[in-house]
Amino acid sequence: MKQTLIVIAGALLGAVLGYHAFFWIAFQGYYALALPGGLLGLGAGFGRNRSLAVAVGCGLAALALGLFTEWRFAPFQADESCGFFLRNLTDLKPITLLMIVLGAGIGFWIPFRRIEQPDRANGENTIA
Repeated sequence: MKQTLIVIAGALLGAVLGYHAFFWIAFQGYYALALPGGLLGLGAGFGRNRSLAVAVGCGLAALALGLFTEWRFAPFQADESCGFFLRNLTDLKPITLLMIVLGAGIGFWIPFRRIEQPDRANGENTIA
């Protein structure tokens, strides 16, 4: 349980840093939309967990963070609401969608790679 809390705290810290770093980089003239989800995953990687659900949750959180960041950065001019943005995701540029998915992939992959393997010597054969 302690390790799961470390993973979640790291993910939250990474998410906040990634969100603010994206806007700082954007105001420098660059577009790093994979950064929020990637830093969420990197922060989650500080702890080891025993659950695939934690890695999947981090990936979904990274996806949601990427969408939220893009909506805050460049909402549609016709309607700036989040609902309109989500209903019209297919109108985003392919590079935008690719970067959101890349950030979500990193957000999943780093915690996934840190999953503790069961200790076969002690008779454990499942990951809880």
